[in-house]
Amino acid sequence: MLERVLELLAPALTGPSPVMVDANLGLGGHSEALLAAHASLHLIGIDRDPFAIEFSTRRLAPFADRVTLVHASSDDMSEVLARAGRPVIDGVLFDLGVSSPQLDEGERGFAYSYDARLDMRMDTEQSLTAEEVVNTYSVGELTRILRDYGEERFAPRVAAFIVKERAKEAITSTKRLADIVRAAIPAATRRTGGNPAKRTFQALRIEVNAELTAFETALPASLDALALGGRVVVLSYHSLEDRLTKQVLAARTRDTSPPGLPVPLPAHQPRFRLLTRGAELPTDEELARNPRAASARLRAAERIRVDEY
Repeated sequence: MLERVLELLAPALTGPSPVMVDANLGLGGHSEALLAAHASLHLIGIDRDPFAIEFSTRRLAPFADRVTLVHASSDDMSEVLARAGRPVIDGVLFDLGVSSPQLDEGERGFAYSYDARLDMRMDTEQSLTAEEVVNTYSVGELTRILRDYGEERFAPRVAAFIVKERAKEAITSTKRLADIVRAAIPAATRRTGGNPAKRTFQALRIEVNAELTAFETALPASLDALALGGRVVVLSYHSLEDRLTKQVLAARTRDTSPPGLPVPLPAHQPRFRLLTRGAELPTDEELARNPRAASARLRAAERIRVDEY
């Protein structure tokens, strides 16, 4: 949804020295297009994956004097902006979820389509891996993760199967875990909906990388940092991320004046307005170019009022 992202952010990046944050840098595609479209833009790119920082450093080399790349999690945004001397920004993009290289490099253990060590770390310098989660979490903890992060309706059953099988031998590979999940899902359910391990792998990835926890901190922090007229765009890829985005943006775009007042109170007027009607979906043309965009949901908002003290 590159063209739509550029369209939504453009009005906020027309000033003499705009600053924006790409909070999930990935391969730097969005950043490259934004820098090419706005000659005076300074871009701060954040990613927890060292490979993403390394790759994007090369990709964005033609714009090196206008780029600051930081190896960090998005929930460190306030600290990153403070260190960069840019506490106020004009735009921010969240392109959430797992990147294509993480999925395509089988040895990183994100995908059930490869047989690899259970890893799933976006930041390869952190200690917690999917292998540790699968082999040490209690059945109750596994059930919670699978239910809350994977929306797996057979979460208790899958968790019980995992605990039973790991008692025989530690679960260390993606293939063995996928086979265990397949065995746990009733046969009638396995016939539809794609690979039955999909939801379990999603849940483990979110747990290992604390993705929702990071986003819960990062999105409000980014909104607080936006200047008047500044814009935020969020691309999410599953309902948990999109639901959180919707809730946070709704809270910032709501009039909180007590009911029954003859005039609205300025302190309770919304600081933001929505730029999208609900969640926008990728076009057919986008899906033809990039089938992985099928689950994408886009929401955006603009700051229309600043706090007065």
